[in-house]
Amino acid sequence: MSKRTGKQKDDTRLAHAGREPFRQHGFVNTPIYRGSTVLFPTVAALEANDQDFTYGRLGTPTVRALEEAIAELEGGHRTLLAPSGLSAIVTALLAFVSTGDEILVSDSVYRPTRRFCDSVLKRLGIKTIYYDPLIGAGIAKLITKKTCVVFTESPGSQTFEVQDVPAIAAAAHAAGAVVILDNTWATPLYFKPFEHGADVSIQAATKYIVGHADAMLGAITTTEAVTKTVAKAHEELGVCPGPEDAYLGLRGLRSLGVRLERHQRSGLEIAEWLAARPEVARVLHPALPTDPGHAIWCRDFRGASGLFSIVLQPASHEALARMLDGLKLFGMGYSWGGFESLILPFDPSVYRTATKWKAEGPALRLHIGLEDVEDLKADLDAGLARLNARA
Repeated sequence: MSKRTGKQKDDTRLAHAGREPFRQHGFVNTPIYRGSTVLFPTVAALEANDQDFTYGRLGTPTVRALEEAIAELEGGHRTLLAPSGLSAIVTALLAFVSTGDEILVSDSVYRPTRRFCDSVLKRLGIKTIYYDPLIGAGIAKLITKKTCVVFTESPGSQTFEVQDVPAIAAAAHAAGAVVILDNTWATPLYFKPFEHGADVSIQAATKYIVGHADAMLGAITTTEAVTKTVAKAHEELGVCPGPEDAYLGLRGLRSLGVRLERHQRSGLEIAEWLAARPEVARVLHPALPTDPGHAIWCRDFRGASGLFSIVLQPASHEALARMLDGLKLFGMGYSWGGFESLILPFDPSVYRTATKWKAEGPALRLHIGLEDVEDLKADLDAGLARLNARA
């Protein structure tokens, strides 16, 4: 497949990585390969089983093109695709754990990750210990001889704590544990996981990589040292994406740079506007100088996406419903990363265990899409007016 683009900038890589037009009769995009059966020309070839593609579940040119592009952008050795972000997380975890092991997981982790740990891994005899996402190098005190994985997510996708990934990775590696990072928020453009100590980087490519809210996709990128371990689990679990979803991931990847820049710019403007509103107690956005994680964000990240949260002043459930139900541009939905703006109420106090969530009032997570910022402000302004209105 395509050659790596060396020292070129990420925007150039976005346009060229994973592409070999002259293998596709000159067409600039790798086409959708649909298929299960792959033919071998001879008995010798069948017995060698070493041609580029051997069975549809194990990859197609469409899948390989996206895998190579993501691996290059993240700076990893290999990427393996999965049918969703959660599937990527599950596959990566199962690659390293055995009965009797322990894993350390950030208390601010994506909630479906927590559900998997508390159900499937528990049933398999694997203990999950949740830790304060701000623990940094102090995580060394939680690592035991049974610890095989330290799972990080920076920032957390609801409460946006920025983790000191290099310090956590150093402690984990000193004890022989593998570091898995959920890098969905920053994408490969704004955080380089392997420069900061990760062994495995997860992308819920459904979000910013696909970018159009029309496909489910996950990606697992690895260092060379752990590639065989993850690839073995990936094959044995039968993990494979749909061909159309892989193609939509490739399509979305080409415009990721310009979209993410717009998400960042609009998100920061909305966050600053909300921070000045009397109805808002706090804005949880690591790119704001007032955010507790801002210093580490400045040190480790190259940018911010369009996802952040706010905590409102005390308000009744009825008032919150009035605000949200009447929004015209912000939809209520569980995804993010697409072109559309979204808003979602959440309450992590019901599931966090290592830390306590203390909030002045209701919490809302916002994804700022590609709409005009003034129109989005007007929609939120009308919503906050409904929040303030007497029933």
